[in-house]
Amino acid sequence: MFLIVGLGNPEKDYSETRHNMGFNVINELSKKFNIEVNKTKFKSLYGEGIIEGKKVVLLKPQTFMNLSGEAVYEIVSYYKIPLEDILIVYDDLDIEPGKIRIRKSGSPGSHNGIKSVTYYLKSNDFARVRIGIGKPDKNVDLIEYVIGGIDEDEKELLKQGVNKGTEAIIEILKNDISSAMNKFN
Repeated sequence: MFLIVGLGNPEKDYSETRHNMGFNVINELSKKFNIEVNKTKFKSLYGEGIIEGKKVVLLKPQTFMNLSGEAVYEIVSYYKIPLEDILIVYDDLDIEPGKIRIRKSGSPGSHNGIKSVTYYLKSNDFARVRIGIGKPDKNVDLIEYVIGGIDEDEKELLKQGVNKGTEAIIEILKNDISSAMNKFN
């Protein structure tokens, strides 16, 4: 079983922000593969289904970004999911909007959600799909940038990133992560 976690913030006020790219990818996978993400457990909303012949759990932690690791730890412990079957999807300031980056493992960098996941799993050895959101202008507060509103032009670019992230996950499940890295990085 593969665990696909989209990081984001649960409140409606955050639903259309840069910080919810992970939730947006989960929403796209949910629609595309008819997997309802409506069960509540593990401090999360989740749903189970099949993508490319593989059993998957789609997970949206409801803990807020900085505590995402609590939710991931609970479901990983419950299902005994090995690290190599975990895929975390999240926003990344260091990647331009509309682009993605896939990694087999790595450091959490400055992303508090991934720092939390790393802390609770006691490892960096899980795959990740990072959705580019770009950096704000120097005079814009970072927190306001990631959880603030998005203009229409940028919404289209971010949607491209979400679509690429969705396709990358499908490629990972269909073939493997190396294939997805070659195709999308």
